[in-house]
Amino acid sequence: MSHQIVVAGALISEAALLVAQRDRPPELAGLWELPGGKAAIGETDEAALARELYEELGVVVTVGERLGEDVALSPTMILRAYLVTQTDGTLHPNDHRALRWITIADLDDLAWVPADRTWLAALRRALGG
Repeated sequence: MSHQIVVAGALISEAALLVAQRDRPPELAGLWELPGGKAAIGETDEAALARELYEELGVVVTVGERLGEDVALSPTMILRAYLVTQTDGTLHPNDHRALRWITIADLDDLAWVPADRTWLAALRRALGG
């Protein structure tokens, strides 16, 4: 059985992490996440993440190393995060309620979507903590 892969990007710049506030579905609206989306059939994680971040945020990114562990969202859906670096474009919340830069001090206090909380330790390391 193949899994639907959902990719998320941890965009870090000058010791700050970009987080995006969900607008939907209702049960996740207002919560914060690493932006990203579903990989299409036959699309690599890297290509999917670059496409999703361009569509959602208007930025061109280089996809780097994996961040943390895979998170099972359902029996058929896996969430996977990568570190990304912005190389072009201007940030704009095309698909989210808001965007925000947070520091290591904000990690634990943010109202995260539940799945993304799994990566807090890895994010802390990525932010130099």
